Amino acid sequence: MLTAAEVPLSESALLVVDCQESFKVGPRWERRNNLEFEKNVGALIDAFRAADLPVFFFLHTDADPGFETDSPYFRLLRFLSPRPGEPVLVKDTRNCFTSTNLQVRLLHRAVRRLAISGIQMEQCCETTARVAADLGFAVDFVIDATLTFPIAHRERPSEELGTAAIEERTIFALRDRFARIVRTDQLVAELQAKATVAVARS
Repeated sequence: MLTAAEVPLSESALLVVDCQESFKVGPRWERRNNLEFEKNVGALIDAFRAADLPVFFFLHTDADPGFETDSPYFRLLRFLSPRPGEPVLVKDTRNCFTSTNLQVRLLHRAVRRLAISGIQMEQCCETTARVAADLGFAVDFVIDATLTFPIAHRERPSEELGTAAIEERTIFALRDRFARIVRTDQLVAELQAKATVAVARS
């Protein structure tokens, strides 16, 4: 696995994973863990655009209500507006690679490092991070630009895993194995510093 220390930010791209209205079907949206999610994802998108680095958006489809491709909820969250040249890729797997041509697109852009944001933290975001690392990409997992919900116990529905425990487990599982765990402010500052250095050298 490459690490973020080995691959410069200039070879990075941002993945915005499954930030879609589908998650608003049913009551779970009211129990999301990260009320700063939209602000943080927006800040990342702005920073990557300002650095002239690629941004990729994803929509997940499956048989769950709201995730069918003909559902009125099957669209990006309203605060997102992809620009021309920023792909919106549809996937039907828990990672962003297996059911899309993402890897080919990244290789075409000479991308070797990925920043991961989106929904859900421990599912499609984490799975994408694991697959990306195994494919040889350096990964920045932007923990406060991901979002999740409590998980009910399958056999004992009255029991659930809370979002604090999910976040802790995700950090423990990914850190230094599959990804660098980073926060939005830190990665934005690094991107801005890179832009400042580039201007100074020009």
